[in-house]
Amino acid sequence: MPLLPEILALHGRWRAPRPAVICGDTTLDWRAFTAANHRFAHGLLARGVAPGDRVGVVMCNGLPMVQALFGTLAAGAVSVPINLSVSDAALVAMLVDAGISALVVSPDQQVRLTPLLAQLPDTLQLTLTSGAGDKHWTSLEAHCAGQAETLPDAVRTLCPDAPLNIIYSSGTTGLPKGILHSHRTRRDWAYDLAIALRYHGAARTLLTIGLYSNISWVAMLCTVLAGGTLVLHERFDPAAFVATAARERITHTAMVPIQFQRVVEQLQAEGGDVSSLQAMMSCGSPLREGLKRDIFAYFPCGIIELYGLTEGIITTLEPEDAEGRWASVGRPLIGTDLRILDEDSRELPHGVAGEIVSRGRISMPGYWRRDDANAEAEYIDAAGLQWLRSGDIGYVDEEGFLYIVDRKKDMILSGGQNVYPQDIEAVLVQHAQVSDVAVIGIPSARWGESPLALVVTTAGATTAEGELLAWANARLGKQQRLAELKFVDDLPRNPNGKILKRELRMQFGE
Repeated sequence: MPLLPEILALHGRWRAPRPAVICGDTTLDWRAFTAANHRFAHGLLARGVAPGDRVGVVMCNGLPMVQALFGTLAAGAVSVPINLSVSDAALVAMLVDAGISALVVSPDQQVRLTPLLAQLPDTLQLTLTSGAGDKHWTSLEAHCAGQAETLPDAVRTLCPDAPLNIIYSSGTTGLPKGILHSHRTRRDWAYDLAIALRYHGAARTLLTIGLYSNISWVAMLCTVLAGGTLVLHERFDPAAFVATAARERITHTAMVPIQFQRVVEQLQAEGGDVSSLQAMMSCGSPLREGLKRDIFAYFPCGIIELYGLTEGIITTLEPEDAEGRWASVGRPLIGTDLRILDEDSRELPHGVAGEIVSRGRISMPGYWRRDDANAEAEYIDAAGLQWLRSGDIGYVDEEGFLYIVDRKKDMILSGGQNVYPQDIEAVLVQHAQVSDVAVIGIPSARWGESPLALVVTTAGATTAEGELLAWANARLGKQQRLAELKFVDDLPRNPNGKILKRELRMQFGE
């Protein structure tokens, strides 16, 4: 079975005149798209970057970043896209950890990285920019000039288990880890998710999240596997999303809940035509019931909620299954199995919460150079089968639908009882003057830990902290009751929309 580089090369032949990528006023058809990728790939190979070598990609969304990612793929090298919002120290640490041989940047990151080049690994031999070249950087135009437009021969014989990319974790619970995927797992990932997320050859997918994110990789790989069209935004803007959906007749998208909330607010305020959308995926953080209902009200296609880890655990809740199961994240992806385990790794029955573990063909080969993390993430059952631990707490109902209770590391242990912040948050968001909320555990001399709620109120809210605390505690169970409630201006989130509870614990944990 061909791997992704050959599948895309065949699209360049058989889907040649159809649009592959649209960014602003520029459109590349499949012939031009694959030709550009192959020129980039031959440029890498000609300059000593071999299959399996790592290529750091530190770029903003745009055609050059797509060329860098898929050109690296076509060379058999390993792309390492980096979140642009990380600190300089974290950026350098990731590039050093990956042991990059080449680095590709956009002009804004060229300015940022030039002073940091001396800190990068000795393996670095090629630095490329989509901006103007200088003594430190070679322009992409010069890099690709005169290179062949055919798929490199060496890539046709790649081992399916050869590495394809490394995506560093969001770092919500500590130092990021490099999550490695092979050509086999990424191809299988794209096939299985394309079915679950309803992609097809006429798909027109709007990408608004940085292409370093696995959320974008899901939508991107599903679209190109099917031979559809990618429509890129450099950054998210709700008004631009609605306008583009109407103008480009967008059929698919993948976003995080806070983005969907902003789009719903835009539609409520200004209206707009989103009738072309056929399937939308929400993931990255919990999609609360109220917002989920709003999405169904404003989008005829409804929403597919995806729960998953970049490491390879995925469930989806199809729109047809949402009614009556608003809090569920669905059932496992095709070919994926999951179990719920107690603290002694014993399987739990329906309705009982425990750690979610999973196995299937989309699971990562492992973390990059982290045997310790691999051992921590592994569960071997009595039959000798290997499972991937999620670190999340959930339960499965009698019909096989999964419900997420909370992150294992976010769980609060109060008086010897497990308290799940998400349960408390679900109560607080029902208050009309609560816009956003996060619950964390704080030290308690009496209970060990007690819940603290950090609340962002709606504009013009009149409820006092004490009033809201009393309102919430009247509706919570005895073990769940809040010790304290504080109003905050906003909650820290990573670019995928996850609340950074680790930062909140550092700020408020004392």
